[in-house]
Amino acid sequence: MAPSHALRCCKRALNWIPVLFINLVVGWSYYAYVVELCVYTIPNNAERISYLVIFHIFFTMFIWSYWKTIGSRPASPPKAFSLPRVEKELYEREERAETQQEVLKKVARSLPVYTRTAGGAIRYCDHCQVIKPDRCHHCTTCEMCVLKMDHHCPWVNNCVGFSNYKYFVLFLTYAALYCVAICATVIQYFLKFWTKQLPDTHAKFHILFLFFVAALFFVSILSLLSYHLWLVGKNRTTIEAFRAPVFTNGPDKSGFSLGFRRNAAEVFGDQGKYWMFPVFSGLGDGYSFVTSLVHKDPEQANSVCQQNGKSAADGKADPCVLGNNIQHTAD
Repeated sequence: MAPSHALRCCKRALNWIPVLFINLVVGWSYYAYVVELCVYTIPNNAERISYLVIFHIFFTMFIWSYWKTIGSRPASPPKAFSLPRVEKELYEREERAETQQEVLKKVARSLPVYTRTAGGAIRYCDHCQVIKPDRCHHCTTCEMCVLKMDHHCPWVNNCVGFSNYKYFVLFLTYAALYCVAICATVIQYFLKFWTKQLPDTHAKFHILFLFFVAALFFVSILSLLSYHLWLVGKNRTTIEAFRAPVFTNGPDKSGFSLGFRRNAAEVFGDQGKYWMFPVFSGLGDGYSFVTSLVHKDPEQANSVCQQNGKSAADGKADPCVLGNNIQHTAD
């Protein structure tokens, strides 16, 4: 028991190494830019001050969004997705998979569950002992089911999902802008040191290396950022991009897509003033989602709306606008 606990603690400690590496690189970049470039190299006070102001704006937003991504605990399924005591005892006592599925189907009828396993069964996590909500997956690293799980990111040592996906996208955005700001302001001094127009000082190494590191990180971050912005526009997670979610009518990678505007609003919210800041502004609860099937079928949308005390006809409601207020009927 003790060795396994010690091994688990060591594993958790090792998981922080990528985060430590990122923070060491960022810490060095801060020193190299502020001290070696702005203090020791730039002779003009106006240029120095303007560079420092621009740099600190991007640096602050980058660090803020980065640590929000790290510090946001992944959202897990609510208690409603746990089996009631009687059904749980029946499920655990039963050995036949068919009978277990009947128990799960009975409970799932009252839940907004619309996806299935590849074999058409109700998705159930034996480890967490919950019926998995749509888009929820179990993370073996975090040892929990994560709502709208995108992936487990070693660079933030956290699961990226419903609770922090906006922070993750902003982290990538501000990291890219941080690198751009460094490259754009450092390049003239990089060229002067490279062509020996400036004397060799201790700042030379820092400025040359700072430009190369910022450019290298920008290329890698831009590709990842572009991919996740594409995912936002399609309303997909990384898991869903590689393995299409399975609905009662079959697998469909675009099953949750409701149009670009609505897809983006689910992550960033419908109030533009919050989009740039790493504060939670997304729509929904993380466990009930409108599907494109509902979006394309007005009769089904109206039926579901009426079940929730709303009328799409009276309110001229669009399924995209109703968003996560729509509940799904499990088969």
